Amino acid sequence: MAQNRTIRTIFQRTELSEPALFSPSDTTKPVDGFPKLCVSTFSEAMIQAFASLEGTRQIAELYTANGVLPVYRLRYRGTDIAFYLSRVGAPACVSGFEEVVAMGAETFVLFGSCGVLDDEAVKGRIIIPVSAIRDEGTSYHYAPPSPEIEMDPRSIQVLERVLSACGCPYVKGKTWTSDGIYRETVPVIRERREDGCLAVEMECASMIAAARYRGIPFLQFLYGADDLSTQTWDIRDLAQYGVSETEKYMALGFECGLALREAWNE
Repeated sequence: MAQNRTIRTIFQRTELSEPALFSPSDTTKPVDGFPKLCVSTFSEAMIQAFASLEGTRQIAELYTANGVLPVYRLRYRGTDIAFYLSRVGAPACVSGFEEVVAMGAETFVLFGSCGVLDDEAVKGRIIIPVSAIRDEGTSYHYAPPSPEIEMDPRSIQVLERVLSACGCPYVKGKTWTSDGIYRETVPVIRERREDGCLAVEMECASMIAAARYRGIPFLQFLYGADDLSTQTWDIRDLAQYGVSETEKYMALGFECGLALREAWNE
């Protein structure tokens, strides 16, 4: 008879378990000429708008049971940049990141919309996440347990510099990464607001952890969509997924990527 023992999940382990049975490079091969810089977002409309630009080329594909995601390349200010649609949710988002890194990406920028927890602080501003509360599971496979995980200070500095140069108002603060989009309960929202969170989203903590684990320079910025700062949910422009700001957000992503590569090469 097997001995009784306490089951330890990833949330109780103090160290990462190694080695992995297989790695991204076992399933995804390098792509010749893959850009060193990759930018991704969650809006299909944004990706399609830039995929249709003259000079943009499809260079790879990401395969999942949900379908195929094209990876594109364009040239921006003299630099080749890869871009693609990230799946929503930490596990899918991180898996796509892992595979484009296996293809050849060495610097990664992610951006997307979020739920606003502090409307007064966020309104009209881009959010720079300085840390993320880890209310999801994926980050625990890449970093030991902790209540939150911090963005690299160099990434924060790059974001501040680029946003200031572009004349974009911004605010720095914590974000809340959650797996349960329909379980953002009123008591926990209140608690997270008291913890200092400006926003709630589904990927930031996991992406910080995965990028750190792989040694990939990474940054993420957020822009407000729906408002959860009061007792009544305000959908705002969530239904449009930020389409009206397509060019601005993508251009900011590209500018941040160029600055991030420069900062890590200094």
